[in-house]
Amino acid sequence: MTRDLGGMTVAILATDGVERNELEEPRGAVYGAGAACDLLSIHPGEIQARQFDLVPAGTLAVDRQIGDAKPDDYDALLLPGGTVSPDLLRINATAVGFVKAFAQTGKPIGAICHGPWTLIEADVVRGRRLTSWPSLWTDLRLAGAQAVDQEVVIDGQFTTSRSPADLPAFCPAIIEQFAGRRVAG
Repeated sequence: MTRDLGGMTVAILATDGVERNELEEPRGAVYGAGAACDLLSIHPGEIQARQFDLVPAGTLAVDRQIGDAKPDDYDALLLPGGTVSPDLLRINATAVGFVKAFAQTGKPIGAICHGPWTLIEADVVRGRRLTSWPSLWTDLRLAGAQAVDQEVVIDGQFTTSRSPADLPAFCPAIIEQFAGRRVAG
């Protein structure tokens, strides 16, 4: 399968408390494959990144507020983790609505670590096979998904991964999944 994402635009949805390497490594892989990326957030300006949830790791510039974005503007969606960012996103109606609407398009979605929390809140995981940080496995099961302990799980439009330790497997998997959208779409 091709790994060329030229001409594609990927939305990355995150806010304060995002795990920096879970955003930057996949974004770098997507850029390296030729796609453009927009960092979407619930507020303008910059978001505060973290390392291991607790250590400040600088800021990242927001490209667009989530309320100004539409799923039709993007070819794929990335939901990085860290505990804080996904927790803030899942209580934001605009962010949850965007994720639900995006999932309904059938376009590919990559989520790592706590990123699936927003998928759970959007009620789009029922009947799916996913992975995440282990503390979300009960949440996944209660939302109707099958939670599995694997570094990368691909089920339909969803590519999920457990933790920063899985980034070497997650990044190529999302590139292949996102490129598959071009072939299928």
